[in-house]
Amino acid sequence: MDGGAEGTQQLHLILAHKLFLLTHPDVQDIEKVQLKSDVLDSIKSDGMAPLYETLAASSVLELDQSLLDSMRASNEEELKKLDEKIADAEENLGDSEVREAHLAKALYFIRISDKEKALEQLKLTEGKTVAVGQKMDLVFYTLQLAFFYMDFDLVSKSIDKAKKLFEEGGDWERKNRLKVYEGLYCMSTRNFKKAASLFLDSISTFTTYEIFPYETFIFYTVLTSIITLDRVSLKQKVVDAPEILTVLGKIPFLSEFLNSLHECQYKAFFSAFAGMAEQIKFDRYLNPHFRFYMREVRTVVYSQFLESYKSVTVDAMANAFGVSVDFIDQELSRFIAAGKLHCKIDKVAGVLETNRPDAKNALYQATIKQGDFLLNRIQKLSRVIDL
Repeated sequence: MDGGAEGTQQLHLILAHKLFLLTHPDVQDIEKVQLKSDVLDSIKSDGMAPLYETLAASSVLELDQSLLDSMRASNEEELKKLDEKIADAEENLGDSEVREAHLAKALYFIRISDKEKALEQLKLTEGKTVAVGQKMDLVFYTLQLAFFYMDFDLVSKSIDKAKKLFEEGGDWERKNRLKVYEGLYCMSTRNFKKAASLFLDSISTFTTYEIFPYETFIFYTVLTSIITLDRVSLKQKVVDAPEILTVLGKIPFLSEFLNSLHECQYKAFFSAFAGMAEQIKFDRYLNPHFRFYMREVRTVVYSQFLESYKSVTVDAMANAFGVSVDFIDQELSRFIAAGKLHCKIDKVAGVLETNRPDAKNALYQATIKQGDFLLNRIQKLSRVIDL
């Protein structure tokens, strides 16, 4: 995973997205032909023999034995040169040069997608590293490798390791970068609330271009915020945020998706929602949570609509959303049964009646219940003491 120029995404993570699309059942066969060609070109240019072997074994690519042998020979030759540089540095140069030589070998293993050897070499390099900042950089290399393989156990351990390193010191730039990595991890593991918080904290200091472009970062920030922030917070932190406004229009459907929700234009929202669904489905981090996210967004928008009414006709709601009465009836029935919406349907009258839980009353009842439990415990304890 060569660093690349500042402001550009890692080539390996671009390749990972193409591999995801190549195995996606909803991608058209004609597109897969081009994707397969792009993937093979990337593998050839970086001599990624271990990855090629894995993909051929899983029938994603056809095996070309002569190509595999050629890449293996190239890998062995390059590794021999790197080992010679390490030996030379250990004999004739200082500790810094020895570390750099070991790091070069680790980066080469990352480049050819040899995960196990890359992790082994990064650990060896860490043993020769003193500065906290340089140790943090090694953690970032590990995180990039982990996201390539979607190894969330490795991501979690690496984030914990980075946080411990920050207790020893570390600069703000790297701390802010870590927030984005952790946000991506939280989003990928369905912790959307924490992901939104971390992304929003990083908007003005975003420099993590190696994992995704700024537009993608804003895309993730808006999506996670919509289902986790209340209406007031969403306006303050997202709808009116200048950093978000500058790129919102560059992302298809996102502006309509966000603003129509906030302005209660539900017909326009559902129209944009259909376009956003396609983007979410073809995102390698969000795809596993596609159905969950679709449900959560609908819960938010239905709750927002019903918040304004004590009762409303099903016809009026269907008209507001630009859908059929039967669709709304089926939708709401599922959400009400799952406890996601606090209302009930009067099918005979064709009316929806809201029954929002009274938070103060629920708190009062809980306090009374806990008080009774405490008094019972005290009475039992007093009997024991009297004996």
